[in-house]
Amino acid sequence: MIALLLILTPFATGLLSFVMTKGNFAKNFSLLASIAIAVLAILALNEPVAPTFDVAWLNNLGSRFTLKMDGMSKMLCLLTAVSFPLIFTAVYKNEYKNPASFFGLMLLTQAGLMGVFLAADALLFYFFWEFALIPVYFLCSIWGGEKRIQVTFKFFIYTFLGSLLMLAGILYLYFHTANHSFAIQSFYQISLSGKEQAFIFWLFFIAFAIKMPIFPFHTWQPDAYEQSPTATTMVLSGIMVKMGLFAVLRWLLPIFPLATVQFSNIIILFSVIGMIYASLIAIRQDDIKRLIAYSSIAHIGLMSAAIFSGNKTGLEGVMIQMFNHGINVIGLWIIADLIEQQLGTRKMSEMGGLAQKAPTMAVLFVLMAFANVALPLTNAFVGEFLMFSGLFRVNLVIAAVAGLSIILAAVYTLNMVQKVLYGEVSTTVSNAVEISFNAKLALILIAFAIIALGVFPQPMIDLTKDSVVGLIIKK
Repeated sequence: MIALLLILTPFATGLLSFVMTKGNFAKNFSLLASIAIAVLAILALNEPVAPTFDVAWLNNLGSRFTLKMDGMSKMLCLLTAVSFPLIFTAVYKNEYKNPASFFGLMLLTQAGLMGVFLAADALLFYFFWEFALIPVYFLCSIWGGEKRIQVTFKFFIYTFLGSLLMLAGILYLYFHTANHSFAIQSFYQISLSGKEQAFIFWLFFIAFAIKMPIFPFHTWQPDAYEQSPTATTMVLSGIMVKMGLFAVLRWLLPIFPLATVQFSNIIILFSVIGMIYASLIAIRQDDIKRLIAYSSIAHIGLMSAAIFSGNKTGLEGVMIQMFNHGINVIGLWIIADLIEQQLGTRKMSEMGGLAQKAPTMAVLFVLMAFANVALPLTNAFVGEFLMFSGLFRVNLVIAAVAGLSIILAAVYTLNMVQKVLYGEVSTTVSNAVEISFNAKLALILIAFAIIALGVFPQPMIDLTKDSVVGLIIKK
């Protein structure tokens, strides 16, 4: 039942938010609702690994409303649940036109994300996959930047085409199930020839690759991140990209084992190319939001490559890094939003000396930067170490090339820190002040997670070990 509540609670509270006329009331209500959802997700960690909710839905089509919580689902639901109160707390002082609708759409997005991570029926999965995107379209097109209409249209075209390909693949598999069912177990038991797998594999993979996104399906991402309101960008970058990674692990690898082996080297190669390409572009950025966007592409590329390494070490790294990357990148986006709100610019060339004006933010910013380059004792180190270890077991040369991204990440991340925080106080920064209490609270909680999971990552490894073992067995 708790799995259903993780979907219904943000859905119901999101709808309620729309009817709240007072902006502050809608804001406070959404924050309290998100905290309640986080408590539910923590309680869900003790749920048994089995279908936790199953009722009739579209019986004539062979589709049921089935939700399942394994370790991977629990981890991603936890990420989704804890991210929203952090985001709402960080942007609490921001002013939005029609805040009731803004926060209502944010909660509806959370409901869709929860559904994606819990669905154990292909048609239900597709429903939530699309449902999670609808509020984001409105959030970007109404509250975004000057180029929001063009960017949102591009985002829509990319994701819509990917969704159509996935739907075609789902229907093909449905007609090849023994009992004409959309149940995930029925899909796992389908016996397809090598040629069939090779074709249908790409229908799913392209849809998932667009969502991650990885090279060469990434071109919508930097513009969307730049033009979206920063709170929405946090959701896109911290959580929504995990939909693609999760879908590969949950649906692609177990259903198409032959095609996975056949195409894994190609996908690893393109993922690594994307890592280096995105890192080099990040080095050239002056806009702090675009730098973080390209940094995210590089990190997701590593996760994609590690998934297709196909070994236990790489998969363990991906599992914990999905959570850690989500937390870390949200911390960076909070910093970027605070800087833009205070200085009125995102250009690092116009900054300098901010550490003298906001020392607390500077300390927290440096910690987020260390996590972004996977410094030892930060949470990202463990995940990246495991993922690179997995890649080295597949191809030494590819792993060595991928390893260059570590150096490049240090270059663009530390360059960002130096330009923003140090040097003489620029004219733009001269009137800056220390960040507010709510922003400090959100960043301190993220800092605690970075250090705690960096020093003691075992709980996250234990949480997802059943999912890793299941993927290895299904290979």
